[in-house]
Amino acid sequence: MAEQENTHPNEEGAPEKVEPAAEKPEKVEPAAEIPAPAEPAAEKPVQAEPAVEKPARTEAAEKPAKAEPAAKKAAEAEEVAEIIRGNIVAPSPHLSDTSVTTVGMMRDVIIGLVPVLLVSLLVFGWYTVIQVGLCVIAALVAESLFTRMRGKPNQIADLSAIITGIILGLSIPWSAPWYIPVIGSVIAIGLGKSVFGGLGNNIFNPAMVGRAFVMLSFAREMGAGAYLKAGEAVQIISQATPLTAAKEAAGDLPQLWPLFVGSHNGSLGETSALACLIGGLYLCWRRSASWEIPASVVGSVIIFSGLADLIGLTELTVLQHLFSGALLFGAFFIATDPVTSPLSPKGKMWFGIGIGFFVVLIRVFSGYPEGVMFAVLLMNAAVPLINQWTIPRPVGGPVPEKA
Repeated sequence: MAEQENTHPNEEGAPEKVEPAAEKPEKVEPAAEIPAPAEPAAEKPVQAEPAVEKPARTEAAEKPAKAEPAAKKAAEAEEVAEIIRGNIVAPSPHLSDTSVTTVGMMRDVIIGLVPVLLVSLLVFGWYTVIQVGLCVIAALVAESLFTRMRGKPNQIADLSAIITGIILGLSIPWSAPWYIPVIGSVIAIGLGKSVFGGLGNNIFNPAMVGRAFVMLSFAREMGAGAYLKAGEAVQIISQATPLTAAKEAAGDLPQLWPLFVGSHNGSLGETSALACLIGGLYLCWRRSASWEIPASVVGSVIIFSGLADLIGLTELTVLQHLFSGALLFGAFFIATDPVTSPLSPKGKMWFGIGIGFFVVLIRVFSGYPEGVMFAVLLMNAAVPLINQWTIPRPVGGPVPEKA
């Protein structure tokens, strides 16, 4: 039937096979429809739009959320790095040994000061607690205040302010009014350390800066008469200090044994040579203090005081010079400050020799009975020059200059 329908006679009587030829375009329709499957290909960019937009939208949404934590972490990391750079004091290379830190050294200094504090408590009683306590509290408050003013993180935990307070408290008279330790501590932290940029940047020993300020500002409360007060329960404080007695030729010269054990009048921490030796040798053994400094201080005092005694310029013998006043206390606990002392061993020797020279010079020729404080401050000022003069020779010789 299909064949009959496809063969119709035309006017000439010939069969006409037109329909099969007409059906060819119908069969071509699938070929014409071939581009139709290409429609998904045209839709691919439409489907790709979410893939392109998704990361853009995710980054735009996540960037504000991650920006603050990233910035905060970077700031915290910078603060930690700054503290680490200031606290690690081990020899180079600094990345290999981080065990020697400022906190560890300060802890050793506190331990070394324990014998001095104990003798001071035995000799002066509650006067030691009051003076040292006021100095430490005022130093901690001043440290917090000045670091906040400078916009720096609080570094009370490094114990440097506590050390400054203890040393200042032990270097003032037992009878100093309450405002003396408070003002001295604020000046020590503010003018002695903070104005230079904080710990590690100061030129002068902070405790000696505070003591010099109150000594010059309150001469009556810090002078020789401040150590004497009759009628007190502590009998020792009714006697003149050994150096004052020698300077004014008042009474007999001090005996060696009281000078050595600490049963005489003076500043709270300077009376016992034995306690200073025990604590100082501990610091040298722990390497928290460079032995070159106290050794050169003591050696130079022996030489210069011996010459002064030989010439007849002083009434004190060499041992009386060594055991009197704050010489041993200053040699072990003040002059050995690593920030305000030279870097090289040779420079430390010259530094100690200079301190010993100025101590004897001030004791013999000036109106002051003691010269440790002024000697330390003078040599602190000379430290940059000493460092320049005593640059160590590099291993293998100096670096050759370029032609």
